[in-house]
Amino acid sequence: EEVKGYYVVERLEPPMRSVYTLASLSLAAMPASAFVAAPTHVGGSSRIVRTNTCPVPPTTLEATANDGETSFVDGIQKSFKIARESASSGADFKQIIANVLAGEYDADAVNAKLDDLIASAPSVMFIWEASPFSKKAIRAMEMTGADVKIVRLDDPWEEGNPMRAELGKRVGRTSVPCIFIGGEYIGGYDGGVGEESPGMIDLAFQGKLIPKLEAAKALKPKVEAKVEA
Repeated sequence: EEVKGYYVVERLEPPMRSVYTLASLSLAAMPASAFVAAPTHVGGSSRIVRTNTCPVPPTTLEATANDGETSFVDGIQKSFKIARESASSGADFKQIIANVLAGEYDADAVNAKLDDLIASAPSVMFIWEASPFSKKAIRAMEMTGADVKIVRLDDPWEEGNPMRAELGKRVGRTSVPCIFIGGEYIGGYDGGVGEESPGMIDLAFQGKLIPKLEAAKALKPKVEAKVEA
């Protein structure tokens, strides 16, 4: 809504920053003059709000709005730069989106962290908490008796998005869950990228999932029940 010639738009918070980034790509064709963002916060949600009074002097509002406009345009430009560089490197659409959501980050540091996480347990699963397939994969691993280390890529998003982008580059797939057994990528829950990493379901039907878990020593020790004489 217009407020004395300005648009007052709330600053987005995680995980809505991802939505903001994608929206930025869609809105990039619009002239910069169409956006004058004065960051504010109302009730923890992100929406356009109307007010009948100006809470700050017009000069302060104008300066804040101009700063917001510059930040908004800079964000769009950075997103497009990342998208162009990703496309030129041969990344597919999903990988491009993952790279854009990740933004600018230290790739070496992120990969070092991934190496440490993957090596930290016999089986490691990268997930989003709200992902239906992540939930199914966790339940399936519980049924096998596997002891799996869960790494959330959505807590916080600022750390998870770069890890997801780098995982995608490593294994050729940005979907979650992203599962490793014995340091080896096996795919997701019901899909993967090839015969060696087709996903949990295919490996289970092939009779290979349990042997992989056993070889990696990822199965919990069985507790034998004692029978009293």
